[in-house]
Amino acid sequence: MEKEIKEQIIQYSKGLRLPVFRRDFEEVARDAARERLDYEKYLLRLMEKEYETRLENRKKAQIRQAGFPARMYLHDLERDFLPKDAAEKLPILERLDFIAGGENIILAGNPGTGKTHIATGLGLKACMQGYKVLFVTIHKLLTQLRESHAQKTLRQLESKFEKYDLVICDEFGYVSFDKEGSELLFNHLSLRAGRKSTIITTNLGFDRWEEIFGDPVLTAALVDRLTHKAHLVNMNGESYRLRETRKLLGK
Repeated sequence: MEKEIKEQIIQYSKGLRLPVFRRDFEEVARDAARERLDYEKYLLRLMEKEYETRLENRKKAQIRQAGFPARMYLHDLERDFLPKDAAEKLPILERLDFIAGGENIILAGNPGTGKTHIATGLGLKACMQGYKVLFVTIHKLLTQLRESHAQKTLRQLESKFEKYDLVICDEFGYVSFDKEGSELLFNHLSLRAGRKSTIITTNLGFDRWEEIFGDPVLTAALVDRLTHKAHLVNMNGESYRLRETRKLLGK
C-alpha cells in the first residue's frame, strides 16, 4: 500500500473517530486478499469489527456509569444455597422480561441471603443487553434528594431518574426517615410506578415499613405503588456470610 494512501486512511479515520478501522484496516486487507474477498466483503468485515468494539465499549461504559458496588454476576451465585422462593423465581427474572414490562422486583428478607447479589447480577445483565441502569443505596438517594431540593434542582434529578430503564434501590430499611425525607422518597419512587422497573432490596417485611416512614398513609400508598405489577421474592434464609464463617471455623 502506498504510504500516502495509508496516511490518508489514518487521517480520515481519526477525523471520523474510527479507532478500530484505523488499527485493523491493513490486517483485514491482508486477510481479505488471502481469502480472495471482494471489496464489499472486505469493507463489511472492517465495519463489523468497528461496530462490535463500539458496542462492547458502550456496555462497559454503562456498567461503570450504573454505580454498582461490585461486579457480582448471576453466574457467581451459589444457587443451591439461595432461599427457596428466590431459587424458583430467578430463572424467570434473569430473562429480564420484567424490564420491558415496567415491572418491579422486591427482594425482602434477612441480611446475607443474596439480595444485593441478585439485584446487582440482574442489573449487570441488563447493562450487557443495552439497558440504562442505576444502582443506588436508599441512604445515598435520600442525600441526593435533600441536596437537590435545597439547591432547587430537584426537577433535573427527577427527569434523569425517570429515564433509567432499571433502578436498583439497595438497603431499604436500614435508615428511617423524617417527614420531609419520606415525602421526597415517596414522590421520587412514584415517578417510575407502572412505567419503568425498580428493584428494591430490604431486610424488612411490608408490615414493618411504617417504622421507616413513620406515616401509615404514606407507607400504604408507597407499598401499593411498588407492589403493583411486581415480583415479590421471599429472601429469608440462612446467611451466606454466616455459612462462610462456619466454614472458616471448621477449618
